[in-house]
Amino acid sequence: MSQDSPSGARSSGTPRSAHRAVRDVVFVDGVRTPFGRAGEKGIYAGTRADDLVVKCIRELMRRNPSLPAGRIDEVAIAATTQTGDQGLTIGRTAALLAGLPRTVPGFAIDRMCAGAMTAVTTTASGIGFGAYDVVIAGGVEHMGNHPMGAGADPNPRFMSERIVDPAALNMGNTAENLHDRFPAITKERTDAYAVASQDKLAAAYAKEQIQPDLVPVATMKPGQGWTVNSVDEPPRPGTTVEDLAGLRTPFRAHGRVTAGNAAGLNDGATAALLASADAAEELGLPVKMRLVSYAFAGVEPEVMGIGPVPATEKALKNAGLGIEDIGLFEINEAFAVQVLSFLDHFGIADDDPRVNRYGGAIAVGHPLASSGVRLMNQLARQFEEDPSVRYGMTTMCIGLGMGATVIWENPHHADYGTETTTTGDTATETGAAA
Repeated sequence: MSQDSPSGARSSGTPRSAHRAVRDVVFVDGVRTPFGRAGEKGIYAGTRADDLVVKCIRELMRRNPSLPAGRIDEVAIAATTQTGDQGLTIGRTAALLAGLPRTVPGFAIDRMCAGAMTAVTTTASGIGFGAYDVVIAGGVEHMGNHPMGAGADPNPRFMSERIVDPAALNMGNTAENLHDRFPAITKERTDAYAVASQDKLAAAYAKEQIQPDLVPVATMKPGQGWTVNSVDEPPRPGTTVEDLAGLRTPFRAHGRVTAGNAAGLNDGATAALLASADAAEELGLPVKMRLVSYAFAGVEPEVMGIGPVPATEKALKNAGLGIEDIGLFEINEAFAVQVLSFLDHFGIADDDPRVNRYGGAIAVGHPLASSGVRLMNQLARQFEEDPSVRYGMTTMCIGLGMGATVIWENPHHADYGTETTTTGDTATETGAAA
């Protein structure tokens, strides 16, 4: 893997026409490091962010030995705070550090929490267009080394011209604003949802549903020696509603958002392997999901948590699907109120079994730019376990007032590979090959 390919060129195959159709894009594989708690006591204190990404890239190559390293056309890695060990065009530097050929290019992406998700959709678009055959896309956030917003210098016009409400620059305040906007979402509901997230993650760990996609990371701390980290650090199994009831509300006196019903400050990295359907077949790569559609949307920055709603509506419209066609939801749990506002909008119950079957970020952690691929990993695993589900969704809110949604198809479903058309509000199968 450390040797350069002759030219980085693709292997011989069918010549491409100057006029070509959009190609199918498939999710081949995805991995992540265990997530840690940010800070001096966290498992990754003293560990570099770029080294976490390198672990993920190397693991993808190890798990997919039929893929020649020289066939990777791009490495896109996201980070929200692009400085220090998360800077220097981290997609390129991580590719070099991972031992990929020097002919493999790379770049960095920033869309705050949706960084890894944007890395996936951006490179997937390149695959669909024909610019790439195989890519690696992911994200990293070491919030211990780089606290959110560190070094940022917001333009004073944001405040002086009232372009955004001051609350928009603090994510916890935006969550309190969502509670104001939707009074039916009480603190009792968000605490109950948070406890369920912890319980579902603990159950998924007990069933070995999380561990297959984790990359063990060895870390060294002075006076402690080396430790191999193979499980997530943030979860608090056994948490009860009573435990959460008395937690302080740091963003507002007598507020509703607490450390118990929100994701914490975390460190971690993710990476995914994407390919065209043709390249996956040629190279003998597995297909875990097919990308159906994606969309990003903007909302008022001071209620950024509602962003997944318009993004999902756009993605569904692009796909010719309705919300009733989605059999599995992976929703990033930045805050419980944000998830519940999404569920309420679409008429989905708080405890709907289609939603976050393995728990979510409230339990497992949310290292900002890395989280999008974690959602995809979990959805792909659930697709494999449940062939009755045809379509699934990964969605998340984004700082400064945005949302992102990606819709995927399950290759294990009986109707995979047939074309869906919509007549009125009902999706039907044509039987034609996609």
